[in-house]
Amino acid sequence: MSKWMLTVLFLIGSVFVTNLIPFSSFFRYLDTMIHEFGHAAATLLLSGKVMYIELYADHSGVTRSLITKPWSRIPVGLAGYMSASLFAWLLFALNARSRQKQGLIAVTLLAVVSLALFVRNGYGMMWLTGFIALNAVVLVWGSRVVLKWYYLILAFLTLEESVSGALYILILALNRPGQAGDATLLAQASGIPAPVWGVWFLLFALWCAKRALQCFFGKRRSRSHPGEREMGNAYGGYERR
Repeated sequence: MSKWMLTVLFLIGSVFVTNLIPFSSFFRYLDTMIHEFGHAAATLLLSGKVMYIELYADHSGVTRSLITKPWSRIPVGLAGYMSASLFAWLLFALNARSRQKQGLIAVTLLAVVSLALFVRNGYGMMWLTGFIALNAVVLVWGSRVVLKWYYLILAFLTLEESVSGALYILILALNRPGQAGDATLLAQASGIPAPVWGVWFLLFALWCAKRALQCFFGKRRSRSHPGEREMGNAYGGYERR
């Protein structure tokens, strides 16, 4: 069986397992936060201005920004899904190096920056406050085992959401190309049809997922066989889902 097929099958199985975890829905907002933060960071890097970010109760979000160069709409539009996929891979890469604490600190700092600078709606601010507080409790008082398992829950949920979000946008682009969030806005900016962008997001998410799972299983193998090497004027309004 190919590694790609194994990646897909593992992700499907992981979705079923993580849905059994109490309050897993709460932690799935992490992917949305990273997605919107990616749009905001790209906007600032391209000398634009972030107006605000909103996180909603249905796990969706929106970033409103002002950019001065029309071509900037493309990298800003790409940044959301691609940032979420890359960040999921990063979480697993840090786990493979037993740096769960550093990874959780990074996640918490992103949440703090989002709350302080960007997120302005009531629900988003409430979720970020709760998430930051919970992370602080785990970092300060959690045992090493608690920290490890808490981190892995965040990592797997972020990985699943990065892939399922990309799959969702592709399905939406195929059926309602004018209402497919980032894919629609990228189509308007580039002239390339929304389904093409949807395919790109999904393929990129799957590639990052494959690399993330290689980090995860590579670490497990290295523990079983210590001798093996580790493998190791106003544009914007990019909206998720």
